[in-house]
Amino acid sequence: MEKPPREIIDQPELRLYIEDFGSRKDDRALVAEHDGRVIGAAWVRIIDDYGHINDETPSLAISVLEEYRDMGIGTALMKSMLDHLREHGCKGVSLSVQKANYASEIYRKLGFEVVSENEEEYIMLHRLKRKGYQNGSITDDFESKITSRI
Repeated sequence: MEKPPREIIDQPELRLYIEDFGSRKDDRALVAEHDGRVIGAAWVRIIDDYGHINDETPSLAISVLEEYRDMGIGTALMKSMLDHLREHGCKGVSLSVQKANYASEIYRKLGFEVVSENEEEYIMLHRLKRKGYQNGSITDDFESKITSRI
């Protein structure tokens, strides 16, 4: 994928990921640091964004500085965020990813599943289960709350 210009973050549909972050009760963020410098972050908030599932499921965003990619930092941030959300009773977390983005396979390996898609992107959901939960059916009602964003 071609890297978008830095000015893309000024678009209103992307500003909602960071604007006034920390002012809502469900805003949560984790950062990775190296030598006192933030080199990556994973954050969630409940917003009506590209990956919106419903009004109870936070959307996940992640960013790692280019020179620190392919080192497992993003995966570690995501795993830590999933554990944090699980420990705080969150039932799921969603995201949107372009189909051409290699990260979509990483998300699948971490337990995200495609719940919707269009020509260019996947809407993915990770159903957070209690630690130690294995080989059972999930009985929560995500399917009834999924809203179409396409």
